Amino acid sequence: MKDQITLKNIRVYAYHGCLSEETKIGSDYRVDLKVETDLKRSSVSDHLDDTVDYVHLNAIVKREMSKASKLLEHVVERINTAVLRELSSVSRVETEVSKLNPPIMGDVEAVSIKMTKLRE
Repeated sequence: MKDQITLKNIRVYAYHGCLSEETKIGSDYRVDLKVETDLKRSSVSDHLDDTVDYVHLNAIVKREMSKASKLLEHVVERINTAVLRELSSVSRVETEVSKLNPPIMGDVEAVSIKMTKLRE
């Protein structure tokens, strides 16, 4: 296993869902993102250019969450693909998107989708 950088509990308001009211009203979401990369060089150099900038990771999440989708799977795939496309030193990315208080019958805190993508 390589070294990891994790962003936990990124809070976003977005407009995902299959119901028309979900795309109009929107919902609160939580995103957790984990990337694997080699942190040996940056741990010695202490230079931002030698690591994966978590500000960039956060920007990817916010950008992709702002594009409405019917399914959370679609959003997660877009986030994972963008991370691997934009950050060549990342070898693996795992993203979990949770819709908080989903509009389903019953008292459910969150519905989550978690997917992993590897660099080919």
